[in-house]
Amino acid sequence: MRPLLKWAGGKRQLLPALEQYYPSTFHRYLEPFVGSGAVFFHLASTGVFDGKAVTLSDVNADLIGCYRVVRDETEAVITALQVLEREHRRRGDECYYEVRDDRFNPARARLMADSAGSGKVAAERYSPALAAMLIFLNRTGFNGLFRLNKGGAFNVPVGRYSDPRICDSEHIRAVADVLSRPGIAIEHRGFEEALGEAGAGDFVYCDPPYAPLSRTSSFANYTAAGFAALDQQRLMDAVIRACRRGARVVMSNSSAPEIETAYQTRAARQVKIAVHRVPARRAINSRGSSRGPVDELIITNVPGPRPSTLLRAPRASVEGRSAAIDMLRGTRPTMLKVGLTAAVGRVPARPAPSSRTRRTSIR
Repeated sequence: MRPLLKWAGGKRQLLPALEQYYPSTFHRYLEPFVGSGAVFFHLASTGVFDGKAVTLSDVNADLIGCYRVVRDETEAVITALQVLEREHRRRGDECYYEVRDDRFNPARARLMADSAGSGKVAAERYSPALAAMLIFLNRTGFNGLFRLNKGGAFNVPVGRYSDPRICDSEHIRAVADVLSRPGIAIEHRGFEEALGEAGAGDFVYCDPPYAPLSRTSSFANYTAAGFAALDQQRLMDAVIRACRRGARVVMSNSSAPEIETAYQTRAARQVKIAVHRVPARRAINSRGSSRGPVDELIITNVPGPRPSTLLRAPRASVEGRSAAIDMLRGTRPTMLKVGLTAAVGRVPARPAPSSRTRRTSIR
């Protein structure tokens, strides 16, 4: 089953590689960075979650709020989205920017103000109108990105689509049906809280914002706060602790050297974490010619399918390992800023406004 939303770093293309590392048995499934939920929706379509508890969580209030409203007020979301689709067919790009700047962002700002800045409260108060606008922007914006500027405003430019399918009513209803199944919870919370409760019998899949492969590959903020090198260190510590408690963890990340080296430290090896390289495709770049093959990492304490699939990299020196850990801890002056996915290019600037008399530019 395909996800509801397009998402930077979505894992549909990696499913054949990832499923080789799923544990054969588990009692509960946790996904702390749910994003598009590609792995969740794939597993749900197989029936593997029948009779099991599932917790999908994320710190992105819009994402969690949208999923909950689609689950609880499905028809209201569809009705609002159909209106937006008809409007977009008449007005095209002008409609996109009006929805983004004059409707969605002001409504989000009011929601956050009314929620005293609490993402958890905002997710609980998310409306069908906001959910419909989020889906609309996801279907018509550049490559389906979700990006916030430092002021917390959504600032993704319009995408290059001739005739996007905006409202697929039957698919939305199918997604709502899956999310409504017994035992499935959708929570607004950070990854440390989610991983902190993982233990024996749990299967945890983590798909964090990727460490960048270069300075130009770090361009987007999943939340206004971003996801920096120190956050990668916190994630590694939380994953290792969950493994010590007996959880089966599968994580995907970029093949950035500091990630590759950090998960080969003694602490990681002690909990049986191994690093596997898999080929992927760079999916987000303003130039199609730059969307090419790259390697990504699958990091897991679940035994691999065959020894030949294990990462075979030269043994890192003590100095190399220390440098990687220092970078993750944020002690280097050139600490990398982490974006949404590996090797992404620059997003094109918004085109000049049309004949509209008023436009607030968001940078």
